[in-house]
This record gives sequence, C-alpha cells and structure tokens, in this order.
Amino acid sequence: MANVVVVGTQWGDEGKGKIVDLLTHHADYVVRFQGGNNAGHTLVVEGKKYVFHLIPSGILYEDKQCLIGNGVVLDPGVLLSEMAELNTHGLPVTPERFTISENAHLIMPYHCALDGASEANKKEGAKIGTTGRGIGPCYGDKILRSGIKCGDLLDTELFKEKLSENVGKKSEIMTKLYGGTPFNYEDIYSQYMEFAERLGPYMGNVSMKLDEGRKAGKHILFEGAQGTQLDIDHGTYPFVTSSNVVAGNACTGSGFGPAHIDAVVGILKAYTTRVGEGPFPTELFDDVGAGMQQRGGEIGATTGRTRRCGWLDGIVAQDATRLNGITGLAITKLDVLSGMDSLKIATAYEVNGTKYHAMPGNIKKAQAVKPVYEEIPGWQEDISSVRSVDDLPQATRDYVKRIEDITETPAMLLSVGPDRAETMLLDNPFEKK
Repeated sequence: MANVVVVGTQWGDEGKGKIVDLLTHHADYVVRFQGGNNAGHTLVVEGKKYVFHLIPSGILYEDKQCLIGNGVVLDPGVLLSEMAELNTHGLPVTPERFTISENAHLIMPYHCALDGASEANKKEGAKIGTTGRGIGPCYGDKILRSGIKCGDLLDTELFKEKLSENVGKKSEIMTKLYGGTPFNYEDIYSQYMEFAERLGPYMGNVSMKLDEGRKAGKHILFEGAQGTQLDIDHGTYPFVTSSNVVAGNACTGSGFGPAHIDAVVGILKAYTTRVGEGPFPTELFDDVGAGMQQRGGEIGATTGRTRRCGWLDGIVAQDATRLNGITGLAITKLDVLSGMDSLKIATAYEVNGTKYHAMPGNIKKAQAVKPVYEEIPGWQEDISSVRSVDDLPQATRDYVKRIEDITETPAMLLSVGPDRAETMLLDNPFEKK
C-alpha cells in the first residue's frame, strides 16, 4: 500500500495529466482534491487525445475508483458534458467507480457571470487573467459560508432556501455594481434540480471511502491541478488561483489523514511556462521563446491561450520542493529543448543589487526581479525515441543532474514526448522502500 500526491511545481501546464495517467497503472484510487474546471489535464494514449477538466484521468481504466474531493468546486454542467463525451468513446462513467464528495461546493451560473464581470471591470495591469469559470466567486462563497454544496442538491427545501438568498444578493451586485441583468431564480432552480437527479447517485462521503481503501491496502493517487506558484497562499498573489494547490491540501481537500501520505511527486517542465497575467522572471520575448512555444505546443488545454515561455527557473523549482515536501521529480518535455546549443537556468533573482533565493512575497518585487542565470551546454539530438537514461545524450543527463542538484531532489521520471510510451520511469513512488 502507498499513497502518492502529484503536484505541479511551476505555474501549471507541467504535464501532470500524462504523469498521473502513467502512475494510475499502479493505483487503485485516483482523487482530485482542489480546483475546478479551470484546470485541464491532457493525455495522449495510443494516438488519441483526451482532455479532462474535472473527472480524474484514472477514469480511462475500468478497474480504478475515481473520486472528486470536498476541496474541488464543481460545475455540474461541465461534469455531465465530460461524462457524456467519455460515453461516446465507450467509457461509461458509473456510480460504482466514480464518487463526488457531498461536501464539494457547486459553481452556480451567477459565479461565472460575476467572475467575468469582475475581470472586465478591472483596469489594465490589474487583471488577474482568470479563466472566467466561476472558480474564485465559488470559493469566495465557501469562505463566506454562503456556498451551496453538492449534497444540498439532495435536500430540496435546503437548496431552495440557499438559492433564493444567493440569487437575491448576487443580482444586487450584478445590477448595481456592474450594470448587468438580475439572475433568474426559477431557471437556475429547474436546471439544478435536473443536475440533482442525474448526479445524486454519484454523491457520497469521499473521506470514508478513502479510509476504507487505505485500510484495505489500496494504492491511492491524489491528482493535483495548477502549479505551486498559483497557490492562493504561496504563489505570486494576487495572480494566483483561488485554492491551495500544494501537497498539503491533498489531505484537507479530500479528508485523508496526512500521516498516511508516502510520497509527493513534483511535475517539473524542463523549461517554464505561464498562462495569463503575473510575474514570470525567466520569460523570453525572442525567437528562443517562440521556438519553445511552437515545439512544445504551448496552448492552454482549458483557455486555448498561448502560453508564455522562458528558461527553467531554479528558484521556482526550489520553492516548490520546499513547500510541497517533494520526494521525487517528474521532468517533462525534455525533447522540446533538443537542437539548442546552450541552455540557461535561473539560480537567483536580483532587485536593485539585492539577491533573492525565493520568490518575493511582495508582488512589485516579484514583478521587478531579474534572473541570475547559469549557462550549460545543450544538445542537438532528437531524444523523443529514447527509452533509457543511458541512451540520452550526455548533455541531457547533465541538465537533469543540474536540476537534481538545484532542487536537492532526485528525478523519478523523465518524459521525452506527449505519448504515454515516451517516458522513462526511474523510481516508482508506489513501491515503498
């Protein structure tokens, strides 16, 4: 039995979907513990591309239990669309192997509308770059104790009471603050009662299910979304997501005891990308960055926005290792760096002559830092067909070794392409030492 958390170490889009898919082979349960449909995990399996926004990617396997924890905010319409899409591929999602926490909070239509209105009314330079999926407003209601939980759908009177109060308050905000139109209670009520009928059989106590699995000796995989620098507490605030994405939230967001976590896998892209606004110290605005974007297919799975690209940021990697307690790195997209004479890694930041060895908490300083680089040789060879570390060019191995040294963390997996087969698993986290 082993319980493993997978997290992103940068600003998301590190390739978590593929790594989770690979590790799912060794897991019995796969759990989402935070975020919502603002995340997108892309898998390429036998040439077929799948994009998941809510359902854990373990759903591709008939013998896996997939669970959505209480830390997730759930848009029922999006979830049902994903389920329908999987059904067309001959992968029906049944209550026997998919459970939604009754304590997960529901994204409502007014959350999405207010999310968009709030972003649209921000001045240039103050925009967050939100996906507009209603994530932030939903988490806001949760913290304000006015949110609606999935389990509330199964109590008609309770749902009516909560919905009525929320529609009234949100309509006032929309009309008076943003000049929009009020929300229609009846339309939302009827729509969500339909959701209740369709999703009711899937709801349950995820914490208890996980504990039962643990006691039965099952392997549990916790699937994180976004990346460490997007964490609401530890990221480049306010240019962050609205939840804790670090490994500690795997326990809070699922109801699983922290003493039972055995390993934390950090997914690290071999260079750095970011979608949306916010600090990005190693961002490139030249042909090198454009080449990374093109070769890496750097377009957001959720937003469709082109990702900003830059050199590997060792400070960001060190922050992630410390904050998550990472026990092994999965280094992805090494193949994208092929054909480059030299590579750079940021090993410090500098602002007005002062050096920093962590991302500054002050957002103005974080936006002003200049990376201090070290340069190492690149490699020309196409490595996408390599399946053994010994067959990698020496320069590639040296690059990986430098990452290990900077993070003081061993590489447990190397990825040289998008397909499941284009991977070298060096150390299986599910095999307890």
